[in-house]
Amino acid sequence: MRRFSKREVAEFYRRLSASRPIPRTELEFINPFTLLVAVVLSAQATDVGVNRATPALFELADTPGKMLALGEERVAELVRTIGLYRTKARNIIALSRMLIDEHDSAVPRDRETLEKLPGVGRKTANVVLNVAFGEPTIAVDTHIFRVGNRTGLAPGKTPLAVELGLERVTPARYKHGAHHWLILHGRYVCKARKPDCPICAVADLCRYGAKTAPAEMPAAMIAARAEAPTAELPVGAKPRRASGRKNPSPAPRERGDRPR
Repeated sequence: MRRFSKREVAEFYRRLSASRPIPRTELEFINPFTLLVAVVLSAQATDVGVNRATPALFELADTPGKMLALGEERVAELVRTIGLYRTKARNIIALSRMLIDEHDSAVPRDRETLEKLPGVGRKTANVVLNVAFGEPTIAVDTHIFRVGNRTGLAPGKTPLAVELGLERVTPARYKHGAHHWLILHGRYVCKARKPDCPICAVADLCRYGAKTAPAEMPAAMIAARAEAPTAELPVGAKPRRASGRKNPSPAPRERGDRPR
């Protein structure tokens, strides 16, 4: 598989950024703590399922202290519609206690410390660092793993290999939004069973050999994409208060982050 040139990588991200000028997570949250809880709940679950359950939970508990006061059984009851809800409730209570005891109830801002929290793996830590604190981390879930390999942008046999590959090739101006552009592209266009190559903004750059459309895209379509205005990368996406809005999400296997 021929590697992407620097120019091709920049064009790849330019087109994705033009199609989604404001990259942000589809999980609903209120603050860094509720974001952390939402991401823990999202393992092996969809964002839409998490967003159905969290409004009631976050209305009662939007801080580690309030969450701990609810107790494991009450948390489990509130998130029982989410897969593995008992294990996740146990982890949420345990991480809330740890945040209170060791971090003055604040969510840590470094990956190593975040990964020490119950139910938190590298992917979850990267999402929190990116969304809550504006760090240019790239969290690799099943969608991004697929896109990195299928397109040839950053092929790798493990999520970590793909993450490191993406960090190497992604231009600095696109790094903050890269996770969101890639996951949304994988979720809605470069889908697992049948990618929608005919509507793909980067089909002519993609190295995938079994496209669902002719490899030669219409010249007019390619020209139109190439001339699309470049969208500026937002400094950071603003958190959104939990509202129960329905959106469609996933993540790879590591401690606390299993594929869904």
